[in-house]
Amino acid sequence: MNDDILVKYLVGETDADENAMVEKWLDASDDNLKYYNDFKKIWEDSLLIATKNTTVNENEAWERFQNRIHKKETSVILNKSYRYWQIAASIILIIGLGWFGYSYFKNKSDDAIIQLYASNRAKNDTLPDGTIVTLNKNSLLSYKKFTGSTRPVTLKGEAFFKVSPNKTKPFIIHINDVTVKVIGTSFNVKNKNGKTIVNVETGIVKVSRNKDEVELIHGEKVVIANQQAGLFKSVSKGRLYNFYRNRELVCDETPLQELADALNEIYNVNIVIKSTSLQEKTLTTTFKDQSLDQILEVIQETFTIKIERTNNQILLE
Repeated sequence: MNDDILVKYLVGETDADENAMVEKWLDASDDNLKYYNDFKKIWEDSLLIATKNTTVNENEAWERFQNRIHKKETSVILNKSYRYWQIAASIILIIGLGWFGYSYFKNKSDDAIIQLYASNRAKNDTLPDGTIVTLNKNSLLSYKKFTGSTRPVTLKGEAFFKVSPNKTKPFIIHINDVTVKVIGTSFNVKNKNGKTIVNVETGIVKVSRNKDEVELIHGEKVVIANQQAGLFKSVSKGRLYNFYRNRELVCDETPLQELADALNEIYNVNIVIKSTSLQEKTLTTTFKDQSLDQILEVIQETFTIKIERTNNQILLE
């Protein structure tokens, strides 16, 4: 939204299309409405100050000139000169108020917390630095303008980041007590049920908590439990985390239990694998836009097992 349009809207000079545009913008978010109300207050206060100052200066100056000036011709000349000075003073006042308003809103904008929220479905967005982020459903990303030496954000839930490279300004994610620091790379971060999981697709990612730190490269991950001591990386067995981005489950010698855990979350079901030996069996394949029944059928045929649905559970044995 352009501030010039807001000024026109305040003084009633917008046309029907501009009115509709402003009103749609106001209805879009509470932040927009707050910005407008603050803008309106500054504008009205500025007009009040300008009006008061102009009235006082004009009356006092006019009385002083009337007491000192006796000749009509001189009075006319000085009166014109006074009006010119009054106009100049008004211009200076307007410029000063404009600069005050610009500084006020700029500082306010720099300090404002920007929030991206995905409610019941994934959401894609591009941050001011060019970083592309995909939020999984029920996830929240918040940040301020990247004005300092780093690009810090705070995440609740799950998101995939494709960070725009900037060697002098690292991108930093805070998720509870875990910190993820990168220069330019792509990776997935998830916090759920007391665990934070970081999977790296490209580049190098540094993950730290308290005094512990681990460096991850392509194909590596770290799983951090709330009460866990130390950080330990491992090899990612596929890319199950990508489903919310592209409806694809990539298994690469993936343990069946890991696939079952992903399916439970994706389809909101309760798959239970009875035996430990079956849990540890691995699968290498890709499921793309397939239903739960189709995936279970592939699992059943691959491992020659029985699948039974009972008591709101799907039993694999």
